[in-house]
Amino acid sequence: MVDIAGYWLVRFLFRRALAVVYLTAFLVAADQYRGLHGESGIFPIDEFTDRIDVRNAPSLFYFVASDSAIAACAWAGVGLSVLAVTGLSDAFGTLPSILVWGGLWALYLSFVNVGRTFYGFGWETLLLETGFLAIFLGGMGTTPPDIVIWLLRWVLFRVMFGAGLIKLRGDECWRDFTCLFYHYETQPMPNPLSWYFDKLPAWVHKASIGVHHVIELAVPFFYFAPQPIAAIAGLLTIVYQGWLMVSGNFAWLNALTIVLAISTFSDTLLSALSDIAPPTTMAIGMPLQVAVYGLLAVVVILSYWPVRNLVSSGQAMNRSFDPLHLVNTYGAFGSITKERYELVIEGTHDEEPTDETEWRTYEFKGKPTDTGRKPPQWAPYHLRLDWQLWFAAMTPQPRREWFPRFVERLLAGNEDVRRLLAEDPFPDEPPTYIRVRRYRYEYTTVEERRETGEWWRRKFVNDYYGPVSRRSLRRSRRL
Repeated sequence: MVDIAGYWLVRFLFRRALAVVYLTAFLVAADQYRGLHGESGIFPIDEFTDRIDVRNAPSLFYFVASDSAIAACAWAGVGLSVLAVTGLSDAFGTLPSILVWGGLWALYLSFVNVGRTFYGFGWETLLLETGFLAIFLGGMGTTPPDIVIWLLRWVLFRVMFGAGLIKLRGDECWRDFTCLFYHYETQPMPNPLSWYFDKLPAWVHKASIGVHHVIELAVPFFYFAPQPIAAIAGLLTIVYQGWLMVSGNFAWLNALTIVLAISTFSDTLLSALSDIAPPTTMAIGMPLQVAVYGLLAVVVILSYWPVRNLVSSGQAMNRSFDPLHLVNTYGAFGSITKERYELVIEGTHDEEPTDETEWRTYEFKGKPTDTGRKPPQWAPYHLRLDWQLWFAAMTPQPRREWFPRFVERLLAGNEDVRRLLAEDPFPDEPPTYIRVRRYRYEYTTVEERRETGEWWRRKFVNDYYGPVSRRSLRRSRRL
C-alpha cells in the first residue's frame, strides 16, 4: 500500500467525534432498552430471537437476553466510548485500537439487530457502517490508510445524494418548493426554534428548498475532488447539517453526517486552520494493509445494491442489504406530512368510566402534548418511544403491534416503561382504565402566542384506542 501522510488530524477529529455519537447511542440504550426490549418491556428480546435465526440478525443477545445482559452491554459500550473519546483506545497501538472500535461496533450491532421497530431508523445503520470503517484506521502512531478515508466519503455521498434523490422522486412539494410550508410544524419532534423557522416568509422557505437540492444533489460529487474543493464541499455539508440541527430534533443523523464530512478535509488544511502539525508516523503493518484491501473489496461488492437502489425509480429510503449493515442505502423525508396529529394518552382510577370521569394525562419527554409547553431540545439524544408515537398518530386507529402492549404495560405500572415518560400521573398506583384520543395540532400564530403564551393549538379528531383495562385486554387475547 502507498501511504499518503495527509489524514492524521482528520482521523484524530473524526474518531473523537464518532466516539461522542457512540457514547450518545449507548447512553440511550442504557436508559431506554429495558423498557422497550427488556424481560417485561414492550417487545422482549426473546420473542424475536425465538423466531429469527442468528445468521439473519447477529446479536450477542441470542446467547443471553436478560435485563442484566442488556445493562452490561449498554454500559460496556459507554465504557468503550469513553476510551475512544479520550483517545486511550488509539494510544497504545493498532491492535488495542481495533479491539475497542471493533467492540463498539459488535455491541451496537447486537442492540440494532434485535431492536426491531424501535431501532429501525436510518441513523442506526449509518452508525454501524461508519463505525465498521473506523475499525480499520489504525493506531495513533500510524499513518491512516487513505483508502478508509475515501470509503468514508463514499458513505457521506450515499447519505447526501440518497436524501436528495428521494426528495426529487418523492413528494411533489419538493418539486414545487412548498414542503417547508409544512415541515417545521409536522416533523417528528420540533425543537425550541422550529416554531420560529415555521414563521419565516414563504420566499425563504422556497429558497431553502433550492439550497436543499443543491447541497444534496450537486455538492456530494465534489467530495471526491482535489483539495481544497473537497473540503469546501464538506464545509458546505457541515453548515447545511448544522442548519437542520437547529431547526429540529433528528437524533444523531445530522451530527453523524457532520462527523462523516470531516473525511473531506486534509491535514494540510486543518494544520493551516489550527497551527497544529501532525506528528511523524509509521506506515501501518502488513496485516492491517491486507485487511484494508479486503475491506475495499467487500465495500465495492456490497455497493452494488445501494447503487442499484439509487438509480431505481422505486428507490427505498433507508435499507440494509446484509445482516451486518456494512453498506446501506440512505434517504430522509421523501414525503412530508401536511397535518400534525398527536396521541393524548389518559388514565383514570374509576372502576368504570362515565361521562363524569376525571382523566389524567401522561406527558412525554419530547413529543407535544401540553399545548403550553415549549418544544424541547433533545437531539442528538434519541427518544425512541416519542418518535414511534408520531408514526402511530398518522392513522386513525392503532395499526402497530407495539401500541396495545405499551398501553398494557402502563396499566400494569411497569417501572421500565414508565421511565420512558416525562410524567406519569399515577405515581403510586397504576390506573384501572386508559384511553387514547387523537388530536390535530397546529402552531399558534404570532398573535396567539403573544396573547396566550401557547405554542400549540389543538382540535379533537377521534377516539383512537380504548378505554381499556387490564381485564379487557386479557379477555380480548383469549378471544
